[in-house]
Amino acid sequence: MSLETWVREHGTSSRTTCRVAQLDLARSDERVYSLENDLALPSVPFGTEFPDRYKQIGIAEANLLGVAAGLAQSGRIPYVNTFAVFASMRACEQMRVDLSYPKANVKVVGYYTGLSGGFAGPTHHCTEDIAVTTALPGFTVLSPADAYEAYLATQAAAQVEGPVYLRASRGNTPMVYSAEYSFEIGKAVTLREGSDVTIIATGCLVVPRAVEVASRLASRGISCRVLNMHTLKPLDTQAVVAAARETGLIVTYEDHNALGGLGSAVAGVVLEHEPVPVLRFGVPDVFCTRSDEYEQILDLHGLGVTDVHDAIVRRLR
Repeated sequence: MSLETWVREHGTSSRTTCRVAQLDLARSDERVYSLENDLALPSVPFGTEFPDRYKQIGIAEANLLGVAAGLAQSGRIPYVNTFAVFASMRACEQMRVDLSYPKANVKVVGYYTGLSGGFAGPTHHCTEDIAVTTALPGFTVLSPADAYEAYLATQAAAQVEGPVYLRASRGNTPMVYSAEYSFEIGKAVTLREGSDVTIIATGCLVVPRAVEVASRLASRGISCRVLNMHTLKPLDTQAVVAAARETGLIVTYEDHNALGGLGSAVAGVVLEHEPVPVLRFGVPDVFCTRSDEYEQILDLHGLGVTDVHDAIVRRLR
């Protein structure tokens, strides 16, 4: 199947394609379960096809993760579908004690990551989940760049023995990939080569913006490498060190608090292995109290394409 055909069938929302991937997995592996807390999508009929392996727990996130942990202990592979903020904050203790400590084979898909909750406001925004989940021992943390990669990442999570946290966005987002490729956990993807600066980006909408920044820089004669860091843990240290050594300037770009996320992880690697300047673009250390479209909220917090472009130009002058 071509990517174009795949997009027509599945759409460009990672919120949908993560669930489609779970359904496809369940068709070939009877251990796969799908758990929800009032977030089911009628367009993805997991419960219709596999009613015995579909559990609607309700708005009770701690219980949701407890049920998933129990299923994992009995040899199942449960996927948990919930808001990212409720998984990583309201049920943080269960993430730590029920999943991380026993190395439970549970896959948590957190929706509405970063500021993608838009109009829902700060109670549903989630700009802390990378910091929380990467600090949990044994967790693998994924942050795909578009709906296609979200599908691949959801399927790849089933091959990991242990807990996985996967960030998904809300609505339709731009497609990053124009051709099929082999997704590999822990291996950053070079979307564009460059020699003057490297942008390391993660997540839906942000990675497409990084590519646009690079295109604008090219028009000014600045060669910009773009890395899609779809895996936040384990981080691709080799790709980060190579970028630092070969381009001399690193820019991180994420829809997460500027503290404790991709920027902090990359800066730590650079400091230890190949010290060069690192510019970090993330959500400022504040709550977003404005209700607006996702793209406008990102721009409001200094995460616009122009903001990143201009900062790089100033630094290279």
